[in-house]
Amino acid sequence: MTNPFDLSGKVAVVTGANTGIGQAIALALAGAGADIACVGRTPAEDTVTQARALGRRAEIVSADLSSIEPVNRIIDETVEKLGRIDILVNNAGIIRRADSIDFTEEDWDAVIDTNLKSVFFLAQAAARQMLAQGSGKIINIASMLTFQGGIRVPSYTASKSGIGGLTKLLANEWSARGINVNAIAPGYIATNNTTALQADEVRNKSIVDRIPAGRWGKASDLGGAAVFLASSASDYVDGHILAVDGGWLAR
Repeated sequence: MTNPFDLSGKVAVVTGANTGIGQAIALALAGAGADIACVGRTPAEDTVTQARALGRRAEIVSADLSSIEPVNRIIDETVEKLGRIDILVNNAGIIRRADSIDFTEEDWDAVIDTNLKSVFFLAQAAARQMLAQGSGKIINIASMLTFQGGIRVPSYTASKSGIGGLTKLLANEWSARGINVNAIAPGYIATNNTTALQADEVRNKSIVDRIPAGRWGKASDLGGAAVFLASSASDYVDGHILAVDGGWLAR
């Protein structure tokens, strides 16, 4: 019986693959059989080493997604190095924290450009390749703040709310043409982006007290969801935002 989660022969592009969620997803996809193009400002040497140890091909694609300048090159380099592109994981993102009354235009633009604008245009560039081959999987990384407002992160909340809408729009346009577009919404995951929250004893306690699972998530907790959405097991899943949150939204 064929394994619907098998990604053998597939090529995945993962942005922000150097650490945290991006690294965990890249290695989960590699573990399921995919070859990986690791995209980021910082070369994902450790991720590539671990993926190759799993028997996969893995390549570094250096790119700064604070602008859309590199998006076409990312796709071209991936196809040149690995032959095709079947999966895109739009993980790269940044966050800026300040009270909304004090929030600057610079911090607004930096987050929106990286977290939303570059996501759309990289998806567009990947879709041109996927449409030509008649298939593809695009996985965006949403957030709990796709559903909620949060505090002191106005541009991040706006960007992740936008990711939810964009995921649905692209699914509407591309599903019938062979491309599944979905998103993963991580809960509170212990990564570099959440260091400040983890270090704040009051905020940390309020967060953990609300999570039914009773703990922060680990980056590796997202691997199974990524493999599912990247594989043929999700061929009839379109425009869905899959929360991996330890039950946060259920409470």
